[in-house]
Amino acid sequence: MEMPQPNAQVLHRKDQIVARLQSVVGADGVIFDVIETRAYECDALTAYKCPPMLAVLPRTTEEVSEVLKICYDEGVPVVPRGAGTSLAGGALPTADSVILGVARMNAVLETDYDNRFIRVQSGRTNLSVSGAVEEEGFFYAPDPSSQLACAIAGNVAMNSGGAHCLKYGVTTNNLMGVKMVLMDGTIVDIGGGHLDAPALDLLGVICGSEGQLGVVTEATLRILHKPEGARPVLIGFDSNEVAGACVSDIIRAGVLPVAIEFMDRPCIRACEAFAHAGYPDCEALLIIEVEGSDSEIDAQLALITGIARKHNPVEVREAKDADESGRIWLGRKSAFGAMGQINDYMCLDGTIPVSSLPFVLRRIGELSADYGLDVANVFHAGDGNMHPLILFDANKPGDLELCEALGADILKLCVEAGGCLTGEHGVGVEKRDLMNVQYAPDDLEAQMAVKDVFDPAWLLNAAKVFPLAASQSRRPGAHLEVS
Repeated sequence: MEMPQPNAQVLHRKDQIVARLQSVVGADGVIFDVIETRAYECDALTAYKCPPMLAVLPRTTEEVSEVLKICYDEGVPVVPRGAGTSLAGGALPTADSVILGVARMNAVLETDYDNRFIRVQSGRTNLSVSGAVEEEGFFYAPDPSSQLACAIAGNVAMNSGGAHCLKYGVTTNNLMGVKMVLMDGTIVDIGGGHLDAPALDLLGVICGSEGQLGVVTEATLRILHKPEGARPVLIGFDSNEVAGACVSDIIRAGVLPVAIEFMDRPCIRACEAFAHAGYPDCEALLIIEVEGSDSEIDAQLALITGIARKHNPVEVREAKDADESGRIWLGRKSAFGAMGQINDYMCLDGTIPVSSLPFVLRRIGELSADYGLDVANVFHAGDGNMHPLILFDANKPGDLELCEALGADILKLCVEAGGCLTGEHGVGVEKRDLMNVQYAPDDLEAQMAVKDVFDPAWLLNAAKVFPLAASQSRRPGAHLEVS
């Protein structure tokens, strides 16, 4: 994989840069020892690693501003980092870069139940946002599988979703405003505690921009009243394709569950061994959850199970109580970790039209056979957000490259089926050089022109999102190396 060659002049000034940053955040806020910086050499896409020059951990927006002013003055690339749970290499450093971590910025700044929003520092974890409002009967809807650890900063950067996004939407549907610091240290406020902002939709540009435009330090998030009740049902099938056809029929019928999750046999086995959720023995499993009053839940599940029975399911089972519901979701939320206990894998997140699920699942099986690498599937079936896990041996020479090639073909398949390269993990470095599969040169030029406005020096999150040759052309004098 190609990455920019480190700037020797920046590395030569490391001591000077450390001293300037320490004057802003204190000695304990700058990590520059070569051993200690290894903690930041990668995110959850561990196939690619590169220790940064240093890491800085500010506590306030004002400190972030001063840090960026120094880096801008010194010409130092900056890689914003939330909790490091990115699965696309979104927080992968370059050797001459400063990691700007927001982990210390985790406070709740304002809660307004009348207007249904909460304002938090961006280092706060996703799950703890709901934890801050649950006693008042509210919750924050986006729920990535990594919600126990992932930060709101990364959720905004990647426009994260989660199991319940089918009904409630992804981050962009629940983000009302941000405070953001530009690369030159300018602090800007966009949106806020109201339903919609006037003028240009800059919030829509920032959410999902992967740290290319600025560093988000605060986020105003929509909170919702908890539903009266919720109940999942497990539906097992004897093939992936039949399960996919069932999902398509449910959506076509106009039913809107809270979530429709899909797991195939390898994931079912791994998750059952971890969570003991009582998953049925089958080739493919749907977890479908609905919410409302007991009568509403009964009516919705009757309609859904009626549709499912037309596909000859192996088993249909409703959760009997809150404990069983919790174990069902624990298994699904633990899928990536459970699979990681048994194999190295690379997780993709292409999206497709729901009607294409049977075809795409069949083609993924065929591609898996062609490449000789197993693929496990676990994904948000209701909105067509695929998560194929390509299993490989990181210690076997050539296996990573084979895995990358299979991943590229699966993502191309998603685009050809009418979908796109990423649903919630982001482009990062993983899909950077596939962007021209989805976008024409003029489309990419328009996107890069937006970055020109926010980050003219192209110092923020270098070597991500855009094909490397195209982005490097924005930085005169930059060179490439293979790592």
